[in-house]
Amino acid sequence: MSDEKTVRRHMKIYGRVQGVGFRYSACYAASDLGLTGWVRNEWDGSVEMEVQGSEDLIRRLLDMLNGGRFISIEGIEEKEVAIVDGESRFRVR
Repeated sequence: MSDEKTVRRHMKIYGRVQGVGFRYSACYAASDLGLTGWVRNEWDGSVEMEVQGSEDLIRRLLDMLNGGRFISIEGIEEKEVAIVDGESRFRVR
């Protein structure tokens, strides 16, 4: 178990992130890392995601996603939001 503080980040992710398996890649990677939260496509071509866990694991998730074959993250708007108690998994919305 990590001693690192749990945080929750709300992100709006821009780039080649729709139609390339981003949401399902995020779901599988986040689950493997033990992160919780959700991800969904937005009407403007971006992806919205909230992810909860340690800062280190959240950064690893983003590195894994940006290293994907078809995914290309060009920008992220990010802010810290309140922790969601009792959340047990990461899901696609």
